[in-house]
Amino acid sequence: MSSLVLGKKVPDFRLPATGDQEIRLADLKGTHVVLYFYPKDSTPGCTLEGQDFRDQHAKFKRLNTVILGVSRDSLAAHAKFKDKQNFPFELLSDGEETLCRRFDVIKEKNMYGKKVLGIERSTFLIDAAGVLRAEWRKVKVPGHVDEVLAAVKALGKS
Repeated sequence: MSSLVLGKKVPDFRLPATGDQEIRLADLKGTHVVLYFYPKDSTPGCTLEGQDFRDQHAKFKRLNTVILGVSRDSLAAHAKFKDKQNFPFELLSDGEETLCRRFDVIKEKNMYGKKVLGIERSTFLIDAAGVLRAEWRKVKVPGHVDEVLAAVKALGKS
């Protein structure tokens, strides 16, 4: 269960990321962070969502905002996905589901009539001070990135 509350500080986290990096929330202090969780690299919905974030990336950057994608896929799968789609942002590998569980995005899903645990497409907006400002759960891809961008604009530049 999530221990995260809107309006409260998000505890620091550290995860391996594409570009042979380790990303830590504390290192991003002073910038807004869009953390989007998606089920699986190179699948139709996840590809569209990533492309939408890619296509709006410059607008987010002008608003002092970093975009980070998170799934349980390996760094190798992430690197391939990122390169193929020309994503200008990093993808975090959460194979042990540490961050997924902290944000409470692991949910029971129905896959071909079988119940499985997977990531429920969700996005979180963390402000420059590390405070959780918005969350979107059970995300439908069309129009979602525009909603997130509007929420970032509402925060203003810091």
